[in-house]
Amino acid sequence: MAHNYFKKFLLLHLKIDESKIDAILKKSRHSIVHKDDFLLRANAHCKHTFFVEKGLLRQFSTDDKGKEHIISFAPEGWLVTDRESVFFNEPSAYNIQALEDSQVVIIDDELLQRIAQKAPNFVRFNSRLLHNHIRHLQQRINLLLSATAEERYLKFVSMYPNILQRVPQSMIASYLGITPESLSRVRRELTNKT
Repeated sequence: MAHNYFKKFLLLHLKIDESKIDAILKKSRHSIVHKDDFLLRANAHCKHTFFVEKGLLRQFSTDDKGKEHIISFAPEGWLVTDRESVFFNEPSAYNIQALEDSQVVIIDDELLQRIAQKAPNFVRFNSRLLHNHIRHLQQRINLLLSATAEERYLKFVSMYPNILQRVPQSMIASYLGITPESLSRVRRELTNKT
């Protein structure tokens, strides 16, 4: 299977010649993941980064009472991994699961480390990804601590505009840290405002 979307992503962000991109692609794996299948389970060590070419993934944890807490969604063109597990070689606290039949490029962490040693542009790219990830987490923490349910929902809509119809309301509520009933109320109030 071709890695066309991933190749375009790398060409855009790495700014290295196509032959080096092709070498990366040859060493990464392309996989079809069926709806509800897991790419990572909690307590396993995460050794990969996943690029979504088609479909939709979610990253979530489950608390002691069995309640799921969604950390992020990864639609087409997004990367997802458990950076803490990768960097510190610790068991993951998260699951990564397909919400739809998906096409995913699986990039081994060792491959990423080898690329970083050979390509300075990749180091800068990886640093930008890490900084964006940290910024996203800080904004998310701030929203969860200080924003209203409506403000959180509007931020979700701006961040994930193409997945509203693809994700159950209960999962959106979990991501927002509110109940499904509160989410219904927020949506109703926003509809009444327009």
